Order: sequence, then C-alpha cells, then structure tokens
Amino acid sequence: MNDLTRASLGFFAAFAIHDAEELVTMAPSSRRVLARVPKWAPIPDDLRMRGLSQTHVNVGIGIMAALVATASVAGVRTEGRSVWFRGGLLAFGAHGFTHLATAVAAREYTTGVATSPTIVIPFWLWARRVLRRNGIREHDAKSIAVAVSVLPLILGTHVFTRLILGKKSAANIPVRGRRRNG
Repeated sequence: MNDLTRASLGFFAAFAIHDAEELVTMAPSSRRVLARVPKWAPIPDDLRMRGLSQTHVNVGIGIMAALVATASVAGVRTEGRSVWFRGGLLAFGAHGFTHLATAVAAREYTTGVATSPTIVIPFWLWARRVLRRNGIREHDAKSIAVAVSVLPLILGTHVFTRLILGKKSAANIPVRGRRRNG
C-alpha cells in the first residue's frame, strides 16, 4: 500500500475516530451549546431548549460518514487526485481548527476538541505532505469550492435529519418551567 492509498483510507479512519468522540459527546453537550447560539439563528425552539437527541446525532453522523467514505474511496481510485477527496480533506483539517476555536470561545470542553489536536489536525498535515510529495496540490479552486460547500452540507444534514425525525430530533428531557407535550 502506498502513501496516497494510506492517506485516502486514513481520511475515513481519522474521521471515524473523531466522530466516535462526537457520537458520545454531542447529544449531552448540545443543550448547553445550542442555548448559547444567538436568537437570530434559525434553530427550532425544542432543539435550543433540549438539545439534540442521540438519534439525531446518530443519523447525522451516519450521513456524514457516507459522504466521507465516498471521498475516501475517490481518493483511493484516483490516487489522491479526486477533487472530492482533496476538498473533503481540506474541510476536515479546517474543521479541526473550528473545534479548537469553539472550545476557546466557550472556555470549556466542546464536542470534538479532544480529537482535533490529536487526530484531525495531525492527520490532515501528514496527508497534505503526502499529496505534495506526489505532486498533487491539496487546494486549488475546485477543491476549495468543495471544502467551502461542506458547511452548508453539514447544516443541510442537520435539516434533513430534523425532517426525517421531526420532534424526535430534540432530546427527550424535561425543560424547567415548561410543560412538555406528548
């Protein structure tokens, strides 16, 4: 197995390790995090008050896992030249820094911050070196466009998950001072 194949398959492996942390921590911490999001942000009230259900987290991470798996396979098939792979890899590395920034801004642990400096960012830096050594630019206009499209893709994943699950998207915990319907 050459380094380009390792980088391509490693992308999915690094994602899986990182998202295992998110799988365990996102639902419990989402109530606190979503309550702090500015009121102008279009977040349904039940999610803002109760946070995400574990089912919502599971479905959302599953959707993203499928997308990362396709990028990983594209990387293997094209020996790292796929725009989908390179853009996904760039987004993955950048998103590691957003986890660090979120934790600094919140002044506490936030989902994803444990594996960002230990898995996400080191893997991304290594994979970039592998691409460069093989004459492949990680970021050109097309791969940057793919990377930038990941943010609306993540938001779309949450919206899609909400549409699938409806009210089951919110955690099933009582909210103080409010009666919960059914």
